[in-house]
Amino acid sequence: MKFRLGDVSVAVIIVAIVLIIILPLPSVIFDMLLALNISVAVIILLNAVYAKGALEMSIFPSLLLVTTLYRLSLNITALRLILSKGDAGNVIRGFGSFVAQGNLVVGFIIFLVIMIVQFLVITRGSERVSEVAARFTLDAMPGKQMAIDADLNAGLISETEAKERRRIIQREADFYGAMDGASKFVKGDAIAGIVITFINIIGGLIVGAVVRGEALSQALNNYTILTIGDGLVSQIPALLISTATGIIVTRAASDSNLSTDLLKQIFSNPKVLFIAAAFCAVLSLFLPTIPFLVLGGILVFIGYTLSNKQKNAIKQEEVQVQENEVEEIRKPENVVSLLQVDPIELEFGYGIIPLADVNQGGDLLDRVVMIRRQLALELGMIVPIIRLRDNIQLNPNEYVIKIKGVEIARGELMLDHYMAMNPSGGEDELDGIKTTEPAFGLPAMWVNESQRDRAEMLGYTVVDPPSIIATHLTEIIKKHANELTGRQEVQTLIDNVKQNYPAIVDELVPKIMTVGEIQKVLANLLREGVSIRDMVSILETLADYAPSTHDPDILTEYVRQAMGRAISRKYMTNGKTCVITLDPKLEQVIMDSVQKTEHGTYVTLDPTVTNTMLSSLSKQLQRFTQLGQQPIVLASPIVRLYFKRLSDQTMPGLVVLSYNELDPNIEVQSVGMVSV
Repeated sequence: MKFRLGDVSVAVIIVAIVLIIILPLPSVIFDMLLALNISVAVIILLNAVYAKGALEMSIFPSLLLVTTLYRLSLNITALRLILSKGDAGNVIRGFGSFVAQGNLVVGFIIFLVIMIVQFLVITRGSERVSEVAARFTLDAMPGKQMAIDADLNAGLISETEAKERRRIIQREADFYGAMDGASKFVKGDAIAGIVITFINIIGGLIVGAVVRGEALSQALNNYTILTIGDGLVSQIPALLISTATGIIVTRAASDSNLSTDLLKQIFSNPKVLFIAAAFCAVLSLFLPTIPFLVLGGILVFIGYTLSNKQKNAIKQEEVQVQENEVEEIRKPENVVSLLQVDPIELEFGYGIIPLADVNQGGDLLDRVVMIRRQLALELGMIVPIIRLRDNIQLNPNEYVIKIKGVEIARGELMLDHYMAMNPSGGEDELDGIKTTEPAFGLPAMWVNESQRDRAEMLGYTVVDPPSIIATHLTEIIKKHANELTGRQEVQTLIDNVKQNYPAIVDELVPKIMTVGEIQKVLANLLREGVSIRDMVSILETLADYAPSTHDPDILTEYVRQAMGRAISRKYMTNGKTCVITLDPKLEQVIMDSVQKTEHGTYVTLDPTVTNTMLSSLSKQLQRFTQLGQQPIVLASPIVRLYFKRLSDQTMPGLVVLSYNELDPNIEVQSVGMVSV
């Protein structure tokens, strides 16, 4: 069994302390022990100052007991030497003579003040703080344990981390509980020092005057100096260790030591230092000038230096942030984030920012939310998140709408004006700035607030800038609804139907059709403005006809026929509607030119026939325009789709319906025919 000095060092020290009390010591050795007492107290205090947490000095309660016992042993030894020999070594006499400075009254008063401060301020304060810290630590233990269990159950920490955190909590509770008891040693030590002081003076006078036969004045001078010296030698280390006790128990959790925290928290705000310097300057006008002016100048210097450091730190931080951003972009693994393309973007100049800033009263964000709700009700589509961002490259009052990163439309506003549009299309009766309404391309005027009421009285449609953007954005989304409805959005729609109609979904997907095939049908419907909100009817129709054909165009026509009532009611609100029909010869020509391939069908119509057909269609549309009616073209079900594709080349947005889509309750009258 190996013998190691470290294993028995504490036991040897405690035994040595007991021997100091029992055995007489020479003055030289006693002086060394007194110097060691002061040095140990300084070391303990400095360790307390530089400790980052209380548990870094977890042995402090035991250390407090040992140092208190050591000081008491020195007090007893000093008492023995003073009463038996009238001398206690050079250290005690040196302390006493230095403090007294030839005046026993002054020296004794200073000694008493030190003892009172030690007992009433430092010792009692540390005792109270230790008591409160122990109580709160023990009270908080159940809550901390429950928090650890909650983190462990949630998977935020591992079992090993949970054990470590529990161990730290237990150590903190043990430490503060031990400190609460150990602080009583400090208090008892202070009381013992006061008692020993009076014993030294009274006993010394008796021994000196009675036993040694010294004169009363000589005995009083000698034993008072020794008493003061002995008291100081014991009370100064006690004061240091009591201060260390207070620092330990009042130390809050931090990542740095007390010195660093003190400098960081007290001298961190230059404004505070400048105000304090100004206060010193004011005091210098009424009190001694030089001390306050010197102190004020020092504070100004420190504040100025600190302010410059903070400015440089901010600049360095900005440079570091920029360097980090550049470095992040350069990293190959972070390039993936740059590949993300927003489905819908609304970029605007800095002048339009108030419309989107809630703090400035802007409601553009709320309008965007309403657009998504409106289109969900109107078209049954899921509008992706609309990204709003400012763009300094645009004009201040300009905005741009992008679909999948590509600019689709742009407009320019006058924020302090309203847009007035004349529904009749007659001559304008208002004085304003002529412009064009961006969503529909209608002629309009910008009018100021004072003309708004007059414009409304004249029958003008008056809208504010946020409404202009919202309307434009809504029309762009409607126009590109088929592009914005991808497989992910279709899957969401299918999942929504499955919650209430699981049978139809289980029958259709993926046994008969894939999500991609359904997406193509829905895109065809949205391309012509047909609502897909009735997903149940759409899926029912696809389940009926998809087993016989997977052509998305043909399936689209079947779905349109199933939704005929809703489609015809959308365009034919009256009981009687005028339409344009197709010449049977034209329909036959179109049917003969249809080519079928593995990837779908397309029309190979002769260009001359196409031009003749479009010219005839244009003439019929002009007649409807003159009548102020929406033109509607009727075709046979098998021709409708191909005629729609041909007409979209020059007349996009034309409504083309099939006979099978008509509501039986609506009377249709043909007022024109497209022929070749």
